[in-house]
Formats: sequence, structure tokens, C-alpha cells
Amino acid sequence: MNSFENYRKSAEVIREKTGGFEPEVLMILGSGLGFLGDLVSNSCRIDYSEIPGFSVSTAPGHSGKLVLGELGGKRVCVMQGRVHYYEGYSMEEITYPVRTARLLGASKLLVTNAAGGVNEDFSAGDIMLITDHIKLFDESPLRGRNIDEFGPRFNDMTHTYTKELRDKAEEAAGRLGMKLRKGVYMFFTGPQYETPAEIRAARALGADAVGMSTVPEVIVARHCGMDILGFSLISNLAAGILDRPLSEEEVLEAAAAAKERFSALVLGCLETM
Repeated sequence: MNSFENYRKSAEVIREKTGGFEPEVLMILGSGLGFLGDLVSNSCRIDYSEIPGFSVSTAPGHSGKLVLGELGGKRVCVMQGRVHYYEGYSMEEITYPVRTARLLGASKLLVTNAAGGVNEDFSAGDIMLITDHIKLFDESPLRGRNIDEFGPRFNDMTHTYTKELRDKAEEAAGRLGMKLRKGVYMFFTGPQYETPAEIRAARALGADAVGMSTVPEVIVARHCGMDILGFSLISNLAAGILDRPLSEEEVLEAAAAAKERFSALVLGCLETM
């Protein structure tokens, strides 16, 4: 298990490469959404392989670079891609960058993902503001010895997705004339897509979208005391809603189609955070 000293050393390596840059916002970009990192100005780009403790992305649509610079008037630390539990990484490895970014100075997390729509009122291409999440029986990223420097042994998850930031996101969407869905995201470990029966169960439990990321990072960010804003791009309708198989190609195609709308929304949120 990593110690506080491990995280401190990783943060120091990044500081040396960036000349002491201190981000305000950590951004984690999901499948096919890494294009937002290309908009960062005055940027320093670091491969994950160059940072101690960081794991290398292997999933499609995840380039595996840390981009530090300015975006939307904020100092940002952008993860162009993440690592997932289904890639064989531990929960600690998945969430390692969150704690490192917190030590760099980031006090807010803006997290995105591509998700399957469970709510039958949703359509592919919709953007959903995450209001809450469901995570059931798999391992917690906080399992094991607590690192007191980051947060308490038992941290509260009542107000995980910060209401003030959600309100600002809705205001930004309104200014853009964009329809913004709202709902609950449910975490599945993957890599297999969910079965129709699992989707019916998710809907019965109150989920509006399902995916294989985001929740581990959010739990650790909450433990670290960060404010959190999350979005899901509904890349497809989940299993059993439409009578056709699911594929990773449609996920990437949906992200490409939503590029302009998603970028405008994220920039609008950053400007008011």
C-alpha cells in the first residue's frame, strides 16, 4: 500500500517538470473525451509513464497524458484518459492521480465519462449531470490503512457531487441553450457490458446511466475534501433497450459527435467555478 510519502514524491516530480505549477482544478476525461486536454494553453504535457506511481492507460480513447496549464480561466491539471479496474489495476492504482493532484493544490474535481443510458427517456448523445452514484459490492478505494493526511477513516458521502457546482453547470447549459439531463450514475467493473437483467436491476435501484469508471476517483476526491462536478456523455442506450449489440466503436463515435457541445459546456463551467 502506498504511503503519504509516495504521493508526495509523485507530486514533487510533477512540480519539477512544470516549474512549480499549482492547479486549481483536476479534470479526468473519459473515453473519447480527451480532446478537451488539447485546448489547454501554456501547457506542459507529461506521459503517465514519467510519473512515479501513475499507471499507463490501455483502454481505447485514453491517451495517458497529464496536461497542466490554463483552460477556461482556471489553472488545470487534465488527465487525458484514466485507468480502469477492468484493465487489471487495483483501486489504489486507479485513484493514485487524484491524491497526487490534491497535493499539487487542486481543490476541485471535474470528471467526465462515456456511459450507457438506463433511463429510457435518454438518447445517445445526451449529456447527463451526475447528481449521485451507486456502487455496491466491489472493493472500495479507501480499503486498508487510512492515510490521515488526506482525510478521515470514515468519510461522509451525503453531498458527494457539490450542489453549488451542479447549479453553475445548469446555468452554463442554460446560457448555451443546451438540454442537460440529470441523473444517477451506477458503477459496474466491466469489461463486459451489462446484461439486460443487470440493466433492469440498475433501473429499479434508481440508476439513470451505467459505466465502468468515475466512482473510484470520486470517492477518493471526496475523502480528500475536494468539490466535485461530474458529467456522463450518454454514448449509447444500455443492453436490452435497443435490440442490437453494444460496441466500443459507438462510444468513441458518440464522443466525437458531441465534441463541440461538450467542450462548450465544460468551458462554461470552468469559467464560473
